[in-house]
Amino acid sequence: MSQEELAFKSNLDRTYISMLERGICQPTLNTIFSLSKALNTMPSEMFKLVENEYELE
Repeated sequence: MSQEELAFKSNLDRTYISMLERGICQPTLNTIFSLSKALNTMPSEMFKLVENEYELE
């Protein structure tokens, strides 16, 4: 999915999506819920992905 499509589906700005991907911004809980809905996943699954990244470091 493109940044533009994700931004549209989550009602966020495309540049904000880009900043999230690059680690420039940290999402709020509301943003995480908007993104998870747009990605058809549960917020808890998104948190698990982040947890797994930290376990590997």
